[in-house]
Amino acid sequence: MAAQLVRLKLTLLANAFRRSVWQTVGLVLASVYGAFVLVLVVLGAVAGSVAAPALTAQLLTLGGALVVLAWWVVPLFAFGVDATLDPQRFVTFAIPRRHLLAGLALAGLVSVPAAVTALAALGVSFTWWRDPVALVAALVGAVLGVALCVVGSRATTTALAPLLDSRRYREVLAVVAVVPLVLVGPAFGWLSGTLADSVDGGVQVQVGGGSVLGSALAPLVDVVAWTPFGAPWSFGPAVHDGAWGLLAARLAVTLATLAVAWTVWDRSLARALVTPRGGGAAGAGRGLGWFSRLPATPTGAVAARCATYWVRDPRYAASIAIVPLLPVVLGVVGVTGEVGGGLLLLAAPLVAWVLGFGISNDVGYDNTAFALHVATGVPGRADRWGRALPVLVAGLPLVAAFALVGCGVADRWDALPAMLGVSLGTLATSVGISSAVSARLVYPVPKPGESPFKTPQGATVATMAAQFAAMGIDLALSVPVLALALPAILLPAPALGWAALAVGCAVGGVVLVLGVRWGARVLDRRRPELLQQVMAFR
Repeated sequence: MAAQLVRLKLTLLANAFRRSVWQTVGLVLASVYGAFVLVLVVLGAVAGSVAAPALTAQLLTLGGALVVLAWWVVPLFAFGVDATLDPQRFVTFAIPRRHLLAGLALAGLVSVPAAVTALAALGVSFTWWRDPVALVAALVGAVLGVALCVVGSRATTTALAPLLDSRRYREVLAVVAVVPLVLVGPAFGWLSGTLADSVDGGVQVQVGGGSVLGSALAPLVDVVAWTPFGAPWSFGPAVHDGAWGLLAARLAVTLATLAVAWTVWDRSLARALVTPRGGGAAGAGRGLGWFSRLPATPTGAVAARCATYWVRDPRYAASIAIVPLLPVVLGVVGVTGEVGGGLLLLAAPLVAWVLGFGISNDVGYDNTAFALHVATGVPGRADRWGRALPVLVAGLPLVAAFALVGCGVADRWDALPAMLGVSLGTLATSVGISSAVSARLVYPVPKPGESPFKTPQGATVATMAAQFAAMGIDLALSVPVLALALPAILLPAPALGWAALAVGCAVGGVVLVLGVRWGARVLDRRRPELLQQVMAFR
């Protein structure tokens, strides 16, 4: 049965190459990227074993612990990312649970991330190639570490399945999950800058690993090596140092954790196979919401529905959650890069672009609800303006507030007119471009109720292409206002700033009106084709 499930997973993976060109390109790019990371990690580990074996062992223990932790935690945020072998689909087959567990565990290794993790774990074990006994211990630890990754991931997701099925949980989690994801880059930048400063200050990695950096990491590594996440990656160093008692203790920690995770997965799977999965529907709301506050016209109805999307749909909430984090990221980057608060001036234009691009695939986000537009014959102009108005009404004061805060923190009040011109112009321009593009291009997106971080099949490359195209068009149309705003900010020249404000509002307004009109005409002409594309994504 285990072999049958593995063959089924391989068949599903092979069929993915035949479903769409975009999906094939995405899988190929993911495989190439994974191979690059794999080679880089393995070569770095083997080279480090010669230059600084002790420090390399410490870094491998910390890195391995982070990998195991990521396998356990990430699926809780990106729920539904890989549901090709959902246990619920095997309920009617009466497969013995023991066989199902073994098959699902082995099938969990059939994916690009799993393959890269397994090969990297085995590859970095050759850090101890000069000590055969330590090499064998490191290989055993790598196998157990990969097992912890797969079994622990399945255990956490299966045990928390009732929460993952809750719509309210997904809505809250969609917002919370964005915070660490956005702050990862600045955190690594700060850490690398700190390490670089330490090296410049005289911290030299010596042959044999006797370095100040290694001494600084030692207390942290000693703690992590006793956790279930870091224990399997410390087998090699323990054998190399002749600490057989330490090896036995950490082996016990690893095996005990693996046994507990397997038991939790087994019990949770037993419960899931006999308990129907809930729909996760939220309680009924009171009143009509935005539908009672906006005019009873086609434009008002579309605007009310889109405003409800922005407030309650976790797919839109993920985009909104990025907005307040952008100043934090720019502030951290500015401080660590010694740029100062001046980098916060970029917050307002970035927020404007994020909000405007948010409706670039609204038809795709509608999913089957777009059939109502086709069946009722909603005019294209009503559809386009109904989608654009909520973004404009909420975005204009928000973007202006970010421009004010950025200029205040940077103490550049003389740059406020120019920043308002760039920011407001970017918002209007991006909304106009999105209104036009979304009537012509539709690509797969997560379905209603799914994780906002799920990447549908064939959507990765299409989404990136759409984003780069929209950014390129937006940048090209912003050249007039940028030509005035940049000198106004850098020289500075206040008169050019007021000119940038006027030009930015004028250009943005023209692009907005033309984009909405062109998108309305295209939508009226291509409404059946768009519906057919959306239905094909199901």
